[in-house]
Amino acid sequence: MLKTLVSNLSNLAKDKFAWLSLFSGCALTFAYSPFGVWPVVFASLLIAVWLTDKPDPKLAAKYGFLFGFGWFALGISWVHVSIAEFGGLPLAISVLLMALLCAYLALYPTLAFIFASYFTHTPWQRVLALIAGFAITEWLRAHLLTGFPWLRFGYTLTDSPLNTLAPWVGEFGLTLLIILVVTSLYYLLKQRAIYLAIVSFLGISALYSVPLIQGTLKYSGDEVTTLLVQGNIKQSLRWEPEQFWPTMSKYRDMTRPNWQGVDLVVWPEAAIPEFEDIAYPFLENLDKAATFNGTALITGIPDYQFDTRTAYNTLITLGKKEKEDSEGQYHYLHKNRYQKHQLLPIGEFVPFEDLLRPIAPLFNLAMSSFTRGEAVQPNLLANGLHVLPAICYEIAFSELVRGNFTAESDILFTVSNDAWFGDSHGPHQHMQIARMRALELQRPLVRVTNNGITGVYDPLSKVQHVIPQFEANILKTDVKLINGVSWYAEHGNRPIWFIVAFIVLILTTAKVKPMVLKRFERNFL
Repeated sequence: MLKTLVSNLSNLAKDKFAWLSLFSGCALTFAYSPFGVWPVVFASLLIAVWLTDKPDPKLAAKYGFLFGFGWFALGISWVHVSIAEFGGLPLAISVLLMALLCAYLALYPTLAFIFASYFTHTPWQRVLALIAGFAITEWLRAHLLTGFPWLRFGYTLTDSPLNTLAPWVGEFGLTLLIILVVTSLYYLLKQRAIYLAIVSFLGISALYSVPLIQGTLKYSGDEVTTLLVQGNIKQSLRWEPEQFWPTMSKYRDMTRPNWQGVDLVVWPEAAIPEFEDIAYPFLENLDKAATFNGTALITGIPDYQFDTRTAYNTLITLGKKEKEDSEGQYHYLHKNRYQKHQLLPIGEFVPFEDLLRPIAPLFNLAMSSFTRGEAVQPNLLANGLHVLPAICYEIAFSELVRGNFTAESDILFTVSNDAWFGDSHGPHQHMQIARMRALELQRPLVRVTNNGITGVYDPLSKVQHVIPQFEANILKTDVKLINGVSWYAEHGNRPIWFIVAFIVLILTTAKVKPMVLKRFERNFL
């Protein structure tokens, strides 16, 4: 058995197409932030479509898996930073864990390419099969084992001319649009299938014409002044009890000289590291200070409820709830709060914790026993503003964020602590994902983090202002509010799924009908 394995690996190493598939997947990383060379996604996927154009599902699976492995191995290599620095595991074990994670994620594009290998007889069938296959497998990737919808193709278009389609089809629609364009181009080059290119061109043109016919969202004319505070607390110190007061004091002292003229102050995820019940005197004074200065403050804080022994990763609001309020709103467990729903495996909860926690520090991190909040929660109310919240990687779950959107939502607000990932491309990808949510919902983005990337983004003007990473600083800026509700905010991915269902119906008919005819001919003719 060992000889067979060695022989297979040797043959794989000699396969130049296998290396090409792996490298094309790795190249996808450069289509995402911070590199932002978005045309790379079309070139990389074009190579993958060519290499997997095999009627043999095994060959399609081999090249599809290598493409997917390269895609994630380099794309989420930043995950290894946290495993290596805070996981307490030997290098060989941490690398093996990363390889297993990337291999798992690579299974999803592999399944899409295997599915398409059964429809290689005519170009249009394979084009539709790849669209439907990726739609289904990307949905599965976003939901199975709590989901990990990171690095979907559509995010590469966040800063491209095609980003104007985000309010209509969302990132999910952009992902499928990329597949349509790439596969149509492939068959145009291979078989001169001009009809596919024409269909792709007409489809994109129709999407672009919709805003011209129906009009676009506009600024309401109102502006709010926001103060974003980035404390830049070292990750190794964040959960040390002797550092709780210095951390809280730092955020308070950075805010104190800047209260005046500000409508909304925002602190990052768990900016207050002390349990909310214990930090009550500090919060009460902060509530009074915010009210006295005519503003509101939103901060992250862990909330451990001693009576029920449940802990929540929480956002709470302090200061004025409505503009006309003259008193603060805060008291412990007041309802104007948000409890994180989409928890991070290992980081915020540990599956099979009785088995895993004793193995290594990686499975026993501080604050890794949180409880889920509800999937749908009211917007936060802060100084008359309706604030749509998301904590950390929740922002990658488009349907979760959209599920909490209302027509009254003024600002998309997300907090995070990306200090886990050092000076890697992970925080840049995280900010790019957040900006895509702003484009989909057409609401200004306010994002505040511990050490970057902290900033604001206007989805109409596409202008972004950020604080440099790895420094304690503030950003005081005016945010323009937007009127109206985007098509995506109103309908989500439902129209896309209707199209995918129709595609599956067409493919099923195309596959089953010949089989029925052959059986009829064999039995009766």
